[in-house]
Amino acid sequence: MRGGSDPVTTKPAWYVRTTLPLDLSALAEADSGRYHSIWLSDHMVSLWPDAIWTPEFTDLATVSASPHRHLDGLAVAAAVAASTAQTPIVTTVVDTVRRHPAMLAQTALTISHLSGGRFVLGIGSGEMENIAPYGFDFDAPVSRFEEAIQVIKLLWEGTGPIDFDGRFHRLQHARLDAEPYQGTPPPIWIGGSGPRTLGIAGRNADGWLPVGNITPDTYAEQLTTVRRAADVAGRDPDAITAAGFVICLIGDDDEIAQMIEAPLVKAYLLQVRGDFLRAAGFSHPLGDGWKGIHDFDPRAFPRERLVDFLAQVEPKSLLAVLPHGTPAQIGQVVKGYVDAGLQVPRILDYGGMAGLAFGARSAAKVRAAEDELIQLTGGTG
Repeated sequence: MRGGSDPVTTKPAWYVRTTLPLDLSALAEADSGRYHSIWLSDHMVSLWPDAIWTPEFTDLATVSASPHRHLDGLAVAAAVAASTAQTPIVTTVVDTVRRHPAMLAQTALTISHLSGGRFVLGIGSGEMENIAPYGFDFDAPVSRFEEAIQVIKLLWEGTGPIDFDGRFHRLQHARLDAEPYQGTPPPIWIGGSGPRTLGIAGRNADGWLPVGNITPDTYAEQLTTVRRAADVAGRDPDAITAAGFVICLIGDDDEIAQMIEAPLVKAYLLQVRGDFLRAAGFSHPLGDGWKGIHDFDPRAFPRERLVDFLAQVEPKSLLAVLPHGTPAQIGQVVKGYVDAGLQVPRILDYGGMAGLAFGARSAAKVRAAEDELIQLTGGTG
């Protein structure tokens, strides 16, 4: 934990959903100076199972026929770059399986020039739901990821034809002669929580954010691992930006009681590791060995299996893994993560998945929680 009595002013992140219908109407607020950065995801498939994305289970299905109407995250990032002037733009995150590192290197440079040097390439090793259904090779994703970073940096730093003979990628007199904006390549943020990925982040990243559920204590432990690896590699550990999503349920007691009964909110447990839920005092319907987001393959969850899964979910188990409470209470919770080292939080209200009425109020609740956090950390709200 970080000590000291002086508050540290914290700026949260703004989040742009890269799904249809695309809404960029609030970019002026995102670029107002209130936010540290603008974050965008890059998915083919959502983690909300389409087998229960029907009016029988959620009224969200009455306004969108599918939860998987994703657009290209990097293309949207380019549009955001052209529509803003001062706030950094971060992909959280692009995987290195679907996108070749040479193309990632070129696209990142392109958006960096479009944005005047504000683009941050957030990358990770990938998740099954975006990879397996499309026939991409998901073997050894972390090793592939580490090599991809090497290729990206070679292309950014090279001054002529580049040769590289790796396990996954091969370059033969390859060129990327477009120079970085003002001579500085885009920063790289790495998303991941596994021991190997934490080490890779420490050796290579300018920023880090964990994946999956995490408590303030485990956030502090993982950040320490990242910074220790940076120190061993001769890098400045404190130069690595510590970021992260804080996924929560925002509402009063009555609202939260309704949220945890909603099928799509119950389905959140598909993203939670079995051992994490066990440590919180509950049994996971898929067993202690379930790896959460890394195990989820939508093809393996037809309607019957999902209905059976939902029937086994103990609603109170959601409260054990999701911070919950009023906006003021959530602000206090996120302050606990800030005390653990988190510098750039994105507060994500999962309660919006409980239905249209909850979704309509979600943005205002997040804003109020941000106001509380900013005040707690020395800002003006």
